Amino acid sequence: MEFGVLGPLYVRVNGATTAPSAPKLRNVLAMLLVHAGQVVPVPSLVRDLWDEDPPVSGLTTLQTYILNLRKMFSAVTGLTTAEVARDVLVTRAGGYALAAEAGVLDVHRYQRLVTSGREALARGDDAAGVRDLNEALLLWRGPALADVPAGRVLESRRRQLEESRLAAFEYLVDVELRLGMYREVLAELAALTVENPLHEGLHGQYMWALHLSGRRAQALQVFHRLRGALVAGLGLEPGPQVQRLHQAVLNADTAFEPRFTVRRPAVAAPATAFGGGRSY
Repeated sequence: MEFGVLGPLYVRVNGATTAPSAPKLRNVLAMLLVHAGQVVPVPSLVRDLWDEDPPVSGLTTLQTYILNLRKMFSAVTGLTTAEVARDVLVTRAGGYALAAEAGVLDVHRYQRLVTSGREALARGDDAAGVRDLNEALLLWRGPALADVPAGRVLESRRRQLEESRLAAFEYLVDVELRLGMYREVLAELAALTVENPLHEGLHGQYMWALHLSGRRAQALQVFHRLRGALVAGLGLEPGPQVQRLHQAVLNADTAFEPRFTVRRPAVAAPATAFGGGRSY
């Protein structure tokens, strides 16, 4: 089986794609997928489904959702529900777990590619870094879990994935700018700065790409748009890096060497407890 959470939720077997249609069933499946290989405690599942106001029948309803998911896995794999309960969606002390070896999850491949890409950049292999980071970002089919109703637990994980996506993009653009690929990054940066109006790193990269493409006036407009958003929203001025970049644009200085990211390898922390590990 293949599972996807980097966009709309899906389960794929032999090329056929499926997913539960009921919103709460999708929520339970998504919770299990983003914590694949870990035990997801029953209280966390209940909280994500009903926040702080679960129905009296909440535990029984959750058990029904688990049973329905096992039936779905049984239907698409040909395994019996007993085999699914033993090898795929297993009951553990205090909760449930999707077995790590049950299938291939797109987010796991994404995390491996981001790690290998950042390690390549850290050892000076820009070509390998660009290849792996680009391949990682191509796995995204839209916002993480775009069609899944998320409670507080799942929403925190979804935001973590989105932040990781932005960070990977920043690393990729940083090396592309150093390689002289100024125009190639403009379209994506234009969209991302609109979507993230307070993100100084993306705005700095956009300013620099515009400046090196001979579009100083637009680069200055990006700075003033960022500054206006920061002052109005947070009462803050742009940070020193963006300020120095702004001065370089004003001075028509193309020799300035901004550093948008720190070139060092990412080391994943072991996920030893539910919610306690960082995979990126």
